[in-house]
Amino acid sequence: MADMNVDVILPCLDEADALPDVLGRLPRGYRAIVVDNGSTDGSADVARAHGALVVTEPVKGFGSACAAGVAAATAEYVAFCDADASMDPAELVPLVARVATGHTDLALGRRVPTTPGAWAPHARFANRVLAVLMRRATGYRLRDLGPMRVMRREGLVALDLQDRRSGYPLEMVLAAHAAGWRVDESDIGYAQRIGDSKVTGTLRGTLNAVGDMSRLLREYRREARLTVVAPAPVRRSAGSIESTSEGVRS
Repeated sequence: MADMNVDVILPCLDEADALPDVLGRLPRGYRAIVVDNGSTDGSADVARAHGALVVTEPVKGFGSACAAGVAAATAEYVAFCDADASMDPAELVPLVARVATGHTDLALGRRVPTTPGAWAPHARFANRVLAVLMRRATGYRLRDLGPMRVMRREGLVALDLQDRRSGYPLEMVLAAHAAGWRVDESDIGYAQRIGDSKVTGTLRGTLNAVGDMSRLLREYRREARLTVVAPAPVRRSAGSIESTSEGVRS
């Protein structure tokens, strides 16, 4: 499985210090697509120097960076991973294997802290709350809305994800549920990141992410309530129509 044809999308905003470590751990056959989302620390140059394909996405937002990476991907399998060295890209291998062997359609990495301070308390609490709401909305037995994930590129493109902010990871799970995908998670290590977090490292960033994801959950529940499959009328004879017991007989 280490020789699989996989594109790894790495959204990036000022991760020059972390990129050498991350890119150096990529398994053989895995191509890095670093999406530079407005870095000012030379991240793009560092990524190129370490063999990554660099895509520039000027529109700020985690979802914008992810979407740009998907547009550039060509491999059969697409993976997502943070560019901050908080997780080891080598742990993508078993996730890819689960998708490639047909065990699941979307494989997620459940973060398990391996170093003190790896997961800020406010961010961890918010993740737990969102995981509960996500389980209620989908029935998936997920405990984390983690950034490490793997799926087939063709299927991901068909989901047609629209969120361009922090809600992109949640929209992926909700869209997968609506499409009837199998989704599961397995443990991955989660270490102290290199540099400052751009999303959940601050209370404000966490609140913004929670706001984006709460909006998506409300929209998904509302659409689920409005989606009523009306039975097609069955014509019995000229001038009479019969439907199910929920409809009208004449």
